[in-house]
Amino acid sequence: MTKRRIHMLAVLGALALILAACGGGTSATTADGVTTTVGGDVTTTLADTSTTMADTSTTMAAGELGVIEIAAGDPIKIASLQAISGDVASLGLDQVRGIEIAIANKGEIAGHSIELAFNEDDLCNSEGGQTGATRIIADPQVVAVIGTSCSGAGVPASNVITSAGRILISGSNTSPVLTSDLAGNESAEHHDGYYRTAHNDAIQGAAAAKFVFEELGLTQVATINDGDPYTQGLTSAFEGPFEELGGTIVLSTAVTADQTDMTTPLTEASAAGAELIFFPIFQPAGDFIPEQAPSIAGLEDVVLMGADGLLSDTYVTLPQSEGMYFSGPTTPTTPAYEDFVTQYEEEYGEPPIQSFHAHAFDAANMVFTAIETIAQMSGDTLVIDLQALRDELGSMTYEGLTGTLSCDEFGDCAAPSINIMQNTEAEADIEAVRGNVLVTYTREDLGL
Repeated sequence: MTKRRIHMLAVLGALALILAACGGGTSATTADGVTTTVGGDVTTTLADTSTTMADTSTTMAAGELGVIEIAAGDPIKIASLQAISGDVASLGLDQVRGIEIAIANKGEIAGHSIELAFNEDDLCNSEGGQTGATRIIADPQVVAVIGTSCSGAGVPASNVITSAGRILISGSNTSPVLTSDLAGNESAEHHDGYYRTAHNDAIQGAAAAKFVFEELGLTQVATINDGDPYTQGLTSAFEGPFEELGGTIVLSTAVTADQTDMTTPLTEASAAGAELIFFPIFQPAGDFIPEQAPSIAGLEDVVLMGADGLLSDTYVTLPQSEGMYFSGPTTPTTPAYEDFVTQYEEEYGEPPIQSFHAHAFDAANMVFTAIETIAQMSGDTLVIDLQALRDELGSMTYEGLTGTLSCDEFGDCAAPSINIMQNTEAEADIEAVRGNVLVTYTREDLGL
């Protein structure tokens, strides 16, 4: 028996005691012969949908993760675990809004409303991910969690949530450490029950490297991360392909997430002969690199490049971000996405504020579709088998706003393509920057 299996059994045993104390049940009263009728496709029409499920008295055994039983009149509970405070709040808030729109459009499943039972703050760090995940799984009726915003929060949250039998599906975690290297090698922090609709940064790193080397013609690059799994993973994903193309990483260094004085890393980059600095970090630290770089001898004309963590309405409006390049996910251009944006603006009074709203919308709808497919009725109780839910998510092909989503064995579900964008004006609008696309790379373009 593997260590992971032993750990899973121990956690499930503890949860069984909690359920018993709360009066909940873990035995299944699900049935064969259930007929499920699903309404319109929310991913293409944004229309309301409903499900009709036949009653049955036949019983069947629960899967190895147990079941969640939802009594007549009770809601189907899901949770959000996103960064909704601090300097990266736009990243999480944008996704919470996507989740809320998905819930509003779906309406109900099998006569049960869908409730966003938790809206926890992952704080974009490990502690926030751990704390938020622990709070969520204390409620044995939560079926699935949409999150986290940040990979650093996703590492502990994935372990906590999946060990409790629930699923975690993220619209913006991109670190390879949470899934795989896309070459068939499972990463250290991958857990069964984790999925994402965002790209794997093995793709984004390769895209940024290809652009710098082939389009900008630069061969001497310094990289700066902040120690977070996302920033470390993306700088590593950039460095390998860049060197394979023939470039040189003249400096690979780190700052802290709250660092304000960038004199040391910038001076080191200048001394190393960096032509470009790639710093896929977050605010507030990301504010100070372009602010201070021009004052460092030798960096007066250095090229600066960030990634999707800085591609927000709070960053591109900074005057020092003018001229910077960014990598990030392609913005959908379909009529369905245009309808989504219209609904977003009507509901929240502004256009989307970050890059991953559609990914969170798709993540929520994948969960709803999976529940529709596998849930069964026992009398007037809706029964959701948690192992069946994982199996369904892992095998479905889903037409979403962000493309055709199909999960591999490690939970990467995205149909990724990466845009390279540039901010060409001071105090730019986020929509203008996202619309100023210089190159788009698909996975096939990158040979991945």
